[in-house]
Amino acid sequence: MSDTFRLMLGQLNPTVGAIAGNAALARQAWTEGRAAGADMVALPEMFITGYQTQDLILKPAFVTAAIAAIEALAADCADGPTIGIGGPARVTGRLHNAYYILQGGKITATVLKHHLPNDAVFDERRVFSSDDVSGPYVVNGVRIGTPICEDAWHSDVAETLAETGAEILLIPNGSPYHRGKPNLRLNLMVARVVETGLPLVYLNMVGGQDDQVFDGSSMVLNPGGRLMAQLPQFDAAMVMVTFRRGPDGWRADPGEIAEIPRVWEADYRACVMALADYMAKTGFRQVLLGLSGGIDSAIVATIAADALGPENVRCVMLPSVYTSDASHHDAGEVARNLGCRLDTVPIGGAQGAVGDALADLFAQTEPGVTEENIQSRLRGLMLMAISNKFGEMLLTTGNKSEVAVGYCTIYGDMNGGYNPIKDMYKTRVFETCRWRNENHRPWMKGPAGAVIPERVITKPPSAELRPDQKDQDSLPPYEVLDAILEGLVEKEQSVADLVAMGFERATVKKVEHLLYISEYKRFQAAPGTRLTQKAFWLDRRYPIVNRWRDES
Repeated sequence: MSDTFRLMLGQLNPTVGAIAGNAALARQAWTEGRAAGADMVALPEMFITGYQTQDLILKPAFVTAAIAAIEALAADCADGPTIGIGGPARVTGRLHNAYYILQGGKITATVLKHHLPNDAVFDERRVFSSDDVSGPYVVNGVRIGTPICEDAWHSDVAETLAETGAEILLIPNGSPYHRGKPNLRLNLMVARVVETGLPLVYLNMVGGQDDQVFDGSSMVLNPGGRLMAQLPQFDAAMVMVTFRRGPDGWRADPGEIAEIPRVWEADYRACVMALADYMAKTGFRQVLLGLSGGIDSAIVATIAADALGPENVRCVMLPSVYTSDASHHDAGEVARNLGCRLDTVPIGGAQGAVGDALADLFAQTEPGVTEENIQSRLRGLMLMAISNKFGEMLLTTGNKSEVAVGYCTIYGDMNGGYNPIKDMYKTRVFETCRWRNENHRPWMKGPAGAVIPERVITKPPSAELRPDQKDQDSLPPYEVLDAILEGLVEKEQSVADLVAMGFERATVKKVEHLLYISEYKRFQAAPGTRLTQKAFWLDRRYPIVNRWRDES
C-alpha cells in the first residue's frame, strides 16, 4: 500500500446546460491529471450540468443526458486516475444531488447529498431529495469521505464519515460569492477539521451564472486547522495536492497559498467576472450603455471595459435640453479615458414629437414626473433600438439605492439585459470608483489609471430630467438613505430599531414606503451581480401586492 496519495483539484468553470462542454472540461482535467501522475482528479459539485440548474433539473431528459455523459466519461477515462465529479442521480424514483466516483471504466461509488440548503439563493429541497449519510469510498487504498457542499456546513456528516473510517475529507462545492464569504468558509472548515482530526480539501467552482459568481477560493487544511494550500479567488486552476501517510495518518504537503483579495477588490472582480461570463455564456460579444456623465454609468462602463475590452463597449450619450455642458464633457472624458466608442443621439426631437402627440390629452394638466419619465423612456427606446440593430447587449446602470426605492424608470433607464451594480449601494459606488482609479490588476482589460474623473465622483448626482435637478431633491442624502436601506433590507430591522439609532422617523417611513411600492419594478428588472446576502431577486423575495407597514 502506497504512503503517498496525489489528488488533482480542478477549480474550473462549467456552464449550466452545456453537458457536452462540461464533460470535455472534465476529460481535459483528467488528461492533465494523468500526465502529472495523479491518483484522483476531483471536480466540483454538479459539474456535469453546471450550477445552479434551478428547475432545469426537473426535466427528465436533461437528467438522463447528464447521467449518460458521466457514464461515457467513466468509459473514456478508464486507464488513468480516478475521477470525482458532481451530477444528478436517480435512486428509487427520487432525484438527488450526487458525487460520482469513476474508476476503471465504471461508476464505483455514488455519494448522495444529505443536507439540502433552502435559504438565500438556494432552494434545493424543492428539486432534490435528501439521503442518509453514506460511508467513505476507496481510491488506491485511501478511504475518502465526501460531504457535498452544505453537508460540510453541519458537523454530523463529517463526524459520521470519520467514525466510519474516512481518512481524508474531500468536499466538492458550488458555493457562490458574497462579501466576506471566504473567511466564513475557512472558519467552518477549520471546525470540521478540529472535530474529526482529518485533513480536508474544500473544492469550489469558479465562474458567473446569472446573478451568482462562484469564486473558487478552494483550500486544503491539515488536522489542527493549518492551511496548507489556498487556490486563487475567481481564477480557474488545476492544482496537485500530495498527501503522505505518517504515524498520525494522512497529511497534506505544503502548497501555494494564494492571497484572497480584500472586499473592495473582490466585489469589483465579482462584477467583472459576472458580466464577462454572462456575455460569454449567452453568446454576446459586445455591449452598449447610456453614458450620462454621472457616476453610475461611468463605473458600469469601466466594469464593461475591464470585462470585455474597451473595443467591445459602445457608450451612447443621449442629451436633452436639460443635459448640462458638464455632463457632455464628463461623458466624453470617461469614454476617452477608457478607450471606448462614444456616440451621441439627441432625444430633443423625439421628446418634442411625443409632447405634440400627447398635447391634447395632457392639455389640462401640469407638467411633472410624467414628462420627466418620457425622457428616460425615450432614452431606453433609443438604446434598445441600437442594441437590436447591432446585436450589442444593453447594460442598465441603476445602483442598489435607486433600485431599492424606485428612483428609476421602468421601460426607461431600467431597460437592459444585465446590471453589474444592481447590488451595490450608491455610497459603495463612490468608493468603488476611487478604488478602481487607484488600482489595476492583470485581469482588467481596461486601461490603468484614473479613468473616472474626480468631478464625476464628487459632483452632486442628478438625473437631469428638469432644470437644476438633484437626487437629494427627492431622496435623503445617500449616506442616510443607504444606512436606512441596509437596516431594512440586509438586517431586517424595524422602524423602531432605526429610530433608536438616531434616524428621523419620517425619513425611515418614507424609505420603507418607497421600498415596498417599488417591488413591481424590481420584479421586472434585469439580473445583476450578487454581492451581498440580500441581493434583490432570490435572496429577498417579497410580494408585489403588500399592504403591511411597520408601525413600531
